[in-house]
Amino acid sequence: MSHYQQNELKDSNALFGERRPNGAAGQGQVLSWFRGGNDKLTSTYDLVEQMYYLYVRVVKAKDLPTNPITMSCDPYVEVKLGNYKGTTRHLSKASPEWNQVFAFSKERIQSSVLEVFVKDKEMIGRDDYMGKVVFDLNEVPTRVPPDSPLAPQWYLLEDRRGGGKVRGEVMLAVWIGTQADEAFPEAWHSDAASVNGEGAVNMRSKVYVSPKLWYLRVNVIEAQDVQSNARGRAPELFVKAQVGNQVLKTRICQTATANPLWNEDLIFVVAEPFEEQLVLTVEDRVSPMKDDVLGKTALPLTLFEKRLDYRPMVLSQWFDLEKFRVGMLEGDTRREFWFASRIHLRVCLEGAYHVMDESTMYISDQRPTSRQLWKPPVGILEVGILAAKDLLPMKMKDGRGTTDAYCVAKYGQKWVRTRTMVGTFTPNWNEQYTWEVFDPCTVITIGVFDNCHLGSADRHGGGGPAPRDTKIGKIRIRLSTLETDKLYRHKYPLIVLQPSGVKKMGELQLAIRFTCLSFANMVHLYSHPLLPKMHYLHPFTVNQLDSLRYQAMSIVAARLGRAEPPLRREVVEYMLDVESHMWSMRRSKANFFRIMSLFSGLISMFKWFGNVCQWKNPITTALVHVLLLILVWYPELILPTMFLYMFMIGLWNYRYRPRTPPHMDTKLSWAEAVHPDELDEEFDTFPTSKPHDVVHIRYDRLRSVAGRIQTVVGDMATQGERLQSLLSWRDPRATFLFILFCLCAAVVLYVAPFRLVALVAGLYMLRHPRFRSKLPSVPSNFFRRLPSRADSML
Repeated sequence: MSHYQQNELKDSNALFGERRPNGAAGQGQVLSWFRGGNDKLTSTYDLVEQMYYLYVRVVKAKDLPTNPITMSCDPYVEVKLGNYKGTTRHLSKASPEWNQVFAFSKERIQSSVLEVFVKDKEMIGRDDYMGKVVFDLNEVPTRVPPDSPLAPQWYLLEDRRGGGKVRGEVMLAVWIGTQADEAFPEAWHSDAASVNGEGAVNMRSKVYVSPKLWYLRVNVIEAQDVQSNARGRAPELFVKAQVGNQVLKTRICQTATANPLWNEDLIFVVAEPFEEQLVLTVEDRVSPMKDDVLGKTALPLTLFEKRLDYRPMVLSQWFDLEKFRVGMLEGDTRREFWFASRIHLRVCLEGAYHVMDESTMYISDQRPTSRQLWKPPVGILEVGILAAKDLLPMKMKDGRGTTDAYCVAKYGQKWVRTRTMVGTFTPNWNEQYTWEVFDPCTVITIGVFDNCHLGSADRHGGGGPAPRDTKIGKIRIRLSTLETDKLYRHKYPLIVLQPSGVKKMGELQLAIRFTCLSFANMVHLYSHPLLPKMHYLHPFTVNQLDSLRYQAMSIVAARLGRAEPPLRREVVEYMLDVESHMWSMRRSKANFFRIMSLFSGLISMFKWFGNVCQWKNPITTALVHVLLLILVWYPELILPTMFLYMFMIGLWNYRYRPRTPPHMDTKLSWAEAVHPDELDEEFDTFPTSKPHDVVHIRYDRLRSVAGRIQTVVGDMATQGERLQSLLSWRDPRATFLFILFCLCAAVVLYVAPFRLVALVAGLYMLRHPRFRSKLPSVPSNFFRRLPSRADSML
């Protein structure tokens, strides 16, 4: 490094807050900004580390000279700071407008001088120099939001040596700021200087908003004067409704009539601004492979009323059908624009439902569609996406592994995407985002992805498959597990399940703070239903919910995929867990063991009581006898004792409460001991793409598992039917004995005091093993002899 370069590097380090023995007095104000001495900045962007940037906004130019040979001007601007330089697009005009922003990170400053060149693009040979503007970084002002943006100024261009002015002016704004600046998301960054063209757009940070989704309810009531083209057979009439790619059909009217009646609801998912139409056709089922169209109508969605509650205020309407007839020639369909048939509909846009695009297990928003029904927020969620550590290489570039990582966070209707950190396994984002919280019992999802759309090598071409952004991992955090007004800083493992097994892809460091705005409203929410009341007054079926959720996800993915930069479909599907309902042997085992762990406490309690009855610990059994006598003598203490016991358990467990939000658990997910063939089945497509022999093996295995489940369900049904048979006289002797026992028990309970009966029953259960038999008890023997309906099954 030359002596001049060393001096430049020292000057730039001093400018950005590095210590040096003899600091210039004129830099004191700038140094105070860089050292975080401004309270306004730290209070508005305090979850993340402040990262300082030199921003250069190139707005436009004027009065640029034309080339004397070509008599044209294709200017562009080159912004140079040390070894880093960025260029605007070139425009074919003498007064171009670019309005582009360049950001140079503090860590990459290599000079104390900023140079802005204006050049003329030449198709052949070297680009012509038109002029430049030079800035001393020591004179650059500092701007901190929410200060107003720095107004750009006109600068006269200088010649190559800076000795005089030349023709032309350029409008620029140069300032020092942080990642909280409004220009940060759209800026070209010096740490991604190798990415150009469309790749530069795909690496920007962005805030997205999901489209506003509505449920469209189409109540197909009846049709009138429908004339079938068939002769010699009864028509099989039905209605097909289509909105975009969604197609639904009513059932076939069983009555052979020209005025068919259906009275059936069809539910669609539609998005504002309602650009699509509702297309209805009345069709006749001629054969399993052929349907004749008898009438058609297309209705704009803006025609229909919005319903905001459960009251049936929407009126039905008649709509004319355009009639179709088939000509003599095969395939000759004549469309006649005269109306003979009508269809009776009741259509409305449901605003009191919440349109679900994610599972209710980790839902992030529960508000109804209509904004008029929203309640005020109860809190503010602040998330600082700090950094990732030890990421694995995701792709090969120039003969070595590399990763271009970015984060996506989704909560409610708001999606955020951080900028892509190019070619690093330890990216530092330090970006902070905020959400309004309307219900604490919701989940925020944060995923990390590898960007595969940064350069020409990653672009889709040659007819091959389009590149897909690779998932690195994701985490979910339930807001109700967070203490209010507490800052959490934690590293979460990024774990992903692959066909080869579970793998840790790295760690994600987050800073999270949940601020409560109204504690009373938040506590009151715990008494409210999870979803809007329309989901309970007029619920959808399970099949409808699955289909509607998939349609909502498709609409969200299509809309976000058209943004710039696009949030691609594979990212949206991974964040929304689209395939979570698919069959998986691993998940089935995990859910089974979840149930077992749920009942483990109850099983342990029965084992403990059995040990007490068996006098395994005489002192414990004696204490239980004393407790029995107290509760029998003072039965009014039973419920208070139970609640006091649970209160004491809760206080005791407070010492062992979780200090950090939970993350993905590989043991709970049963991902560590999963068989490779089960993983291969889980990652199989639907429908399957595996060979027939593999499908046969998996089918036989599924039959074996289903057989065991079938046996357990049958045993449960048998026990229930035995209870029913106690009074059904299927076994006359058993029923006679049971009703005789009931009569004797009623007489004894009427005569004897209840305390005496409870004391005798308790002492009998706690009797010493010397007075017990190893054979099953009499009630157990009697119950097992009762008949069930299993012997009547084929």
